[in-house]
Amino acid sequence: MFKTLFSLPRTVWLIGLISFVNDSASEMLYPLMPLYLASVLMAGPRALGIIEGVAEATSSIFKLVSGVIVDRTKKTKPWIVYGYLLAGIGRPLIAFASSWLWVLCIRFTDRLGKGLRSSPRDALLAESVPAGLRGITFGLHRSMDNAGAVVGPLLAFFLLSVGIPLRDIFLWAAIPAVITVVLALNLKEPPAKEIVTNTSFSWNLKLMPIEFKRYLLVVSLFALSNSSDMFLLLRAREIGVPQEQIPLLWASISLITTLFGTPLSALSDRFSRKYFIFISWVVFAFFYSAMGYVDLTMTMLYGLFGLYGLFKAATEGVEKALVADLAPAGLMGTAFGWFNLASGLMLLPASIVFGYLYESEGPTKAFLFSGCCSTLAAILLATWVFRGGESKKPK
Repeated sequence: MFKTLFSLPRTVWLIGLISFVNDSASEMLYPLMPLYLASVLMAGPRALGIIEGVAEATSSIFKLVSGVIVDRTKKTKPWIVYGYLLAGIGRPLIAFASSWLWVLCIRFTDRLGKGLRSSPRDALLAESVPAGLRGITFGLHRSMDNAGAVVGPLLAFFLLSVGIPLRDIFLWAAIPAVITVVLALNLKEPPAKEIVTNTSFSWNLKLMPIEFKRYLLVVSLFALSNSSDMFLLLRAREIGVPQEQIPLLWASISLITTLFGTPLSALSDRFSRKYFIFISWVVFAFFYSAMGYVDLTMTMLYGLFGLYGLFKAATEGVEKALVADLAPAGLMGTAFGWFNLASGLMLLPASIVFGYLYESEGPTKAFLFSGCCSTLAAILLATWVFRGGESKKPK
């Protein structure tokens, strides 16, 4: 595996490095958001659900827009650069927010940047390697991304432990933002494979295979169960995890994902990606159902968070590799756009419903709702999506 890793193109490693630096900033702030909203802005779970739902829905819509544009123009670099630039500008501004509505506007800008860059970046990764190396390529990218998610919370823990005010930590995100944009400017476009003569836009799914369309529907159902991870951190804080240890808990998940993401994704290049995803979704359903347990102890909580890290490791790269396998030639960006739209747009109702249930009915019903939705999605993936044949193998 290591020989294959080091033979991957420079573009793959550079994109991984960009994601590492960017996520160091993003994940330094992410575990602090529920604490900042609750302790500084006095906002509850319902406001958190609205903020994260609107932000992620915005990101998802623009992932489709940027993906379609990339297929028509064959230009990925500008969208990647602009996307990281917008996110870099938005995050430090949270320090100046006086209400949760301002946080909503700033998160909107941050996620707009993510929407503009994600599908072009995924398309660039898929086009940079042969089809048989997509699993390890996306796995490496997700591992480097999650390595940043280890460093970020550790930085947050350090800054909190030395007495830096919660509000001021958001200003520190400006430093990695500048580094990220500089690195993105050094990306190179892949060699053009065809001359584009038709500049019209096509948003429909007519040219996509039936398995891809079914997969999108099931991904949408699963996304309904996958509300913002901030609710997990909120739940951990309620169970008794000290405030300064919340970033460390989040870093531990990212560390597990970093260590296991690449080898698990690499295995999917040799075996069925469908079964990797199915087993992972079953694990997710168990995790969310267990998180709603009333008498959850600290030991059980840490074990469940470790399991959640393994779920992320086994799916983040493999799901994208499966999209690349199913995408028709010339429509890679559009395929990733639709996948990102399906997996992200449902975060709006998912986070709003979860936040409402959490605040009005309690965490048990909220987590059980997610567990039921993910269980149904796993069943449909195994029995319906690829009915009549196995998932498409890499060429």
